[in-house]
Amino acid sequence: MTGPARFASLALAAAALACSSAASADPTKILFVGNSYTFGRVDPVMSYNAANVHDLTAAFYAANQTGANAWEPHPWGGVPGIFKEMTVQAGLNYDVSISARNAASLRGQFLNTANAQWDLRGNVASQNWGVVVLQEQSDAALPPGMGKNANFAQFQAYANQFERFIHDGSAQTYTETQLYGSLAACTATGLSAGSCNTQRVIPANTNANAATKIYLTDTWARPDMVFAHKITTADTTSPTGSPIVDTSSAGGNATLYYSTLGAMTADLHASFAAVAAQNPKFAGVIPVGDAFQSAVDQSLVKTSGFYDANGVFVPGQSGDVMNLWWDDYLHASKYGSYLDALVQFGMITGLDPLSLGAGEIAASELGIASSDALVLQRIASAQLGFAAAVPEPSTWALFAGGIGLVGWFGRRRSGG
Repeated sequence: MTGPARFASLALAAAALACSSAASADPTKILFVGNSYTFGRVDPVMSYNAANVHDLTAAFYAANQTGANAWEPHPWGGVPGIFKEMTVQAGLNYDVSISARNAASLRGQFLNTANAQWDLRGNVASQNWGVVVLQEQSDAALPPGMGKNANFAQFQAYANQFERFIHDGSAQTYTETQLYGSLAACTATGLSAGSCNTQRVIPANTNANAATKIYLTDTWARPDMVFAHKITTADTTSPTGSPIVDTSSAGGNATLYYSTLGAMTADLHASFAAVAAQNPKFAGVIPVGDAFQSAVDQSLVKTSGFYDANGVFVPGQSGDVMNLWWDDYLHASKYGSYLDALVQFGMITGLDPLSLGAGEIAASELGIASSDALVLQRIASAQLGFAAAVPEPSTWALFAGGIGLVGWFGRRRSGG
């Protein structure tokens, strides 16, 4: 065995020993807060690995399905389920939970606006978390006028509200006029004066922990906001889940907010970066959207031909490169959700997603070819700045820890 190959073999063995030691410790409790992007919306992602994820909204759904979609039955695994499987393979001990609702914004999560019986804020307060990942509604973080739900001020306000709630936990009584600084600033977010002046009573979070790592997930650009098409409704009852083209008089051409995916990605990136820069108590931004854009820029995924000149959906053909988006060109496909989970895995654990390799189990169980899994792993790895040839600091730490364990085991065997 050559020197470099021998070193790599020793490093992998040492890392495995270190991870084995970590796995025997108390698990890291992680909560994914979000929406259909988080739970995946359709199978195979939606229910993936649900048995090993705590779906904190399953009981709410069972008690009251108001506002929920019948084609999105619980329990959910979603991106957290993929993340969980990856951590198991890496020898890490994560106790994974999800609190999600279709189309939920961070404001909706915090104030339980969609259905008061779905106590989503209560889910966040239910445990002392090691890590919390916050995901905003798909286009809510965009600048004003750049999306149907674009509301940067609201995104920033409620990202910060969650940060305070999780880290400090003090009871709050406020109006959103107070939150935004003035009635004018509040109504500028689209709220009525009555709503702005409504008193919001937030009980204390008894499980608040200043040490909790809170991440913001920077989401992906949406082809349905970029490429010309008729307004469509996803037909989730058909075997293929293909969209129905809306050609009614009430339908027509969909509003296009951007001319390129790259422009939308840049705005999303800037929004998330601005919130994190303004509040350094966030642990960081998970650059999922940037990873999607990297795949597009490298022509590694399908990025055209979604609709024909008449706005009719054109399904993918056999032999097409991967499509990161599902048929509605809003939600992620299994490939997109897998890439999402890879970026989450690398950012949160500090391990190179490429270390999971061609035999990664979640990809296989989702029906993703090993060659495609490797492509997506390389995208995630590069996006997070891992270098293939030189071990990253986290790898050196694992290596040193592993060498220490090797020495400890040796002393044990020799009676030292």
